[in-house]
Amino acid sequence: MLDLYLIRHGQTPPNAERRYPSPGQDAPLSEAGARQAAALKLPDGTACCSPTRRAEQTARLAGYTDVQVVAALREADFGVMAGHTWAELEAEYGDAPAGWIRALSDPGSPHGPPRGETGTEVHARVGGWLASLPPTGTVLAFSHLGPVLAALRHTVGLSAAELPPCSVAHLRRAASDWWLVGLTPGRA
Repeated sequence: MLDLYLIRHGQTPPNAERRYPSPGQDAPLSEAGARQAAALKLPDGTACCSPTRRAEQTARLAGYTDVQVVAALREADFGVMAGHTWAELEAEYGDAPAGWIRALSDPGSPHGPPRGETGTEVHARVGGWLASLPPTGTVLAFSHLGPVLAALRHTVGLSAAELPPCSVAHLRRAASDWWLVGLTPGRA
């Protein structure tokens, strides 16, 4: 049996502003994010993280010193949405951003934000990583909202969830069957 913990990284200054991350931006955790990460109570296991400072900081502050960087755990590329808040996007593009987010949330969608990833690309990347996991043990994956939600769609069919920074989803797999053991929202 495999226990998989999907952990959204701690809060960053852009998270606090509800601003989509830019591809080259590697914001560190804010003071609040560092406190959130240090308060995580997780089991021993194999830790991996997105290739971002905020994911690695979250893992280390949660007590994991040997962390494997996994490119598949990186956040979605938001294209023209990057660097903007939802209000800014609606002011410039009207209702279009809502459609872009729906497309990113759809594993079969060949669409997404202009100049960004598609739903198919994000889900294929995360699905490939899930398929590579060992059959037994405990894996802790420190990542971002997009990949965590994509993994939840792949494994247990959860289409949407409100997951603040430092939220933890605990999944279990036996053979090819996944189930959701727990979902703990991060604390502000």
